[in-house]
Amino acid sequence: MEECCSTKPKKEHNHSHEGHDHDHSHDTGDQSTFQMFLPAIISFSLLLIGIALDNYIKTNWFTGWVRLVWYLIAYIPVGLPVLKEAYESITKGDVFSEFFLMGIATVGAFSIGEYPEGVAVMLFYSVGEVLQAMAVTRAKSNIKSLLDQRPDEVTILKDGKPETVKAEKVNIGEIIQLKSGEKLGLDGELLSEKASFNTSALTGESKPDTKIKGETVLAGMINLNTVSQVKVTTAYKDSKLSKILEMVQNATAQKAPTELFIRKFAKVYTPIVVFLAIGITLLPYFFVADYQFRDWLYRALVFLVISCPCALVISIPLGYFGGIGAGSRNGILFKGSNFLDVLANVQNVVMDKTGTMTEGVFKVQEVDFKTEFNKDEILKFVNALESKSSHPVATAIHDFVGEIDHSIQLENVEEIAGHGLKATIDGKDLLVGNFKLLDKFNIKYDIQPENIVYTLIAIAYDKQFVGYLTIADSIKADAQLTINKLKALNVQTTMLSGDKTSVVKYVADQLGIQNAFGDLLPEDKVNKVKEIKAKNQTVAFVGDGVNDAPVVALSDVGIAMGGLGSDATIETADVVIQDDMPSKIPMAINIGKQTKKIVWQNIILAFAVKAVVLILGAGGLATMWEAVFADVGVALLAILNAVRIQKMKF
Repeated sequence: MEECCSTKPKKEHNHSHEGHDHDHSHDTGDQSTFQMFLPAIISFSLLLIGIALDNYIKTNWFTGWVRLVWYLIAYIPVGLPVLKEAYESITKGDVFSEFFLMGIATVGAFSIGEYPEGVAVMLFYSVGEVLQAMAVTRAKSNIKSLLDQRPDEVTILKDGKPETVKAEKVNIGEIIQLKSGEKLGLDGELLSEKASFNTSALTGESKPDTKIKGETVLAGMINLNTVSQVKVTTAYKDSKLSKILEMVQNATAQKAPTELFIRKFAKVYTPIVVFLAIGITLLPYFFVADYQFRDWLYRALVFLVISCPCALVISIPLGYFGGIGAGSRNGILFKGSNFLDVLANVQNVVMDKTGTMTEGVFKVQEVDFKTEFNKDEILKFVNALESKSSHPVATAIHDFVGEIDHSIQLENVEEIAGHGLKATIDGKDLLVGNFKLLDKFNIKYDIQPENIVYTLIAIAYDKQFVGYLTIADSIKADAQLTINKLKALNVQTTMLSGDKTSVVKYVADQLGIQNAFGDLLPEDKVNKVKEIKAKNQTVAFVGDGVNDAPVVALSDVGIAMGGLGSDATIETADVVIQDDMPSKIPMAINIGKQTKKIVWQNIILAFAVKAVVLILGAGGLATMWEAVFADVGVALLAILNAVRIQKMKF
């Protein structure tokens, strides 16, 4: 029987919820946009009046200490918070923060009488900080509003009467009454005969999903037609949607290598810049004939403003957060930005067959038993034994045979990995699985299994071959599109399955999958993946969330199908595709590629502009105004570029 699914042991997911080195919390709290911009508006107004009094409206009084006080008042609304941040960073041991750079640059500008430029640098820096905060908050709120679809209140039935209560107060076992158009607040079991739901909050797909009595329905689904009743099976805080929301919000804790490099780079880069600025101020004294301290100090201050690493430190995490948000909108959940990077460079997608590329909904096609056995009795035995398994084949047999006969006494029930099930009934061994199971127990049979394309379930009872069931599964509607897109991305495809080789080859040939291997035990799958990795190639493994743990642990990134079906999947996979659609695999790779492209665009833009203006600044050809563009302007361009990914169609 095929080992089709994959539960992944925890990789080292180091959820260190730390900010980057310069402590940009960028939390706008409950402030309105006007409140956030108010200090900048005050500062800007006073700066404009000061510049007008300096250059256009000649007055006798706007000189000396009056002029200094005016510009100080203009500086305080935007400068004081930054100086406070610089002081707090220093007390925490982080001396060379961007706040410190901006502080000494603007205080230095005041010390040499460049008051308007000192105010302007801090003003534009503060505006940049507010815009960054808004961009980060918007990215987070987009994801939160997308996912946190749970209503605060639900209607429950108490003694047959509807009563509105807080969703978090509802107990397991209580019955929710869900009107047409209402969102479900908690996970549960449908009690009504049938109901249609919009599942877009969970899967990104808006087409209706019809559920029948006894099926699981999840928080965030919208009831589309008649009034339905749902029995609560999960507490509010443990619902699937809660876990998804928590997972996405924690995703930024998993840093991509590029992010980690930039953080380390900023730690080394900033102190070097400060010492270079000191050098620019003092060293020319020994080499320049007409050395003017004020001129070289000004050049050093320009150099400091330009060198602020804000554009990199903010726009790169924002780019990755945008990628995570883009995935969420399409029903793809990334556990961290590092997995976006891995997928961007993935060279091989190794996939399971059942439940991944095929529907995983099996139907019994044929029963071929030897005449000396009682067909009905054996089928009842098989049905009772398969009830101990969660494999899709067990469901197919149950659907075919009907109700389980609980009077059948099963003893010594054993699941043999990659083979099937074994039990004792009335002192006789019953074997149900693939033909390898019969080989293992030396049961002779008189057919050629490899000549039959369908999945075969072999049965032996009392050490004799009884016969077999044929079971068929259908290929998913978008499986062909998936393989075509993966080929277009130059990604190699491989199918590994515990199902019989003829079935696996048939499905692979239908879809155009390059490599396909059947009749594999879990350890065989591990060896196949090791062979690929031995070529120094990256591997993504795709399964649907119940077994195959060793293979998923070995892969560079584990992608789980069926996020709606398995809590274990949400807990352990690196990437979760929520709606079972394999076409989301190439989409996830594409999101990774686009995210990486935007991040590198930002890195190159920031370094190129800063390098040019740094050289000009050190040579005395750039003023504070060019420095402001090199810092704040580049930061804003990088942020706008990073936010762009949230608008892309994949």
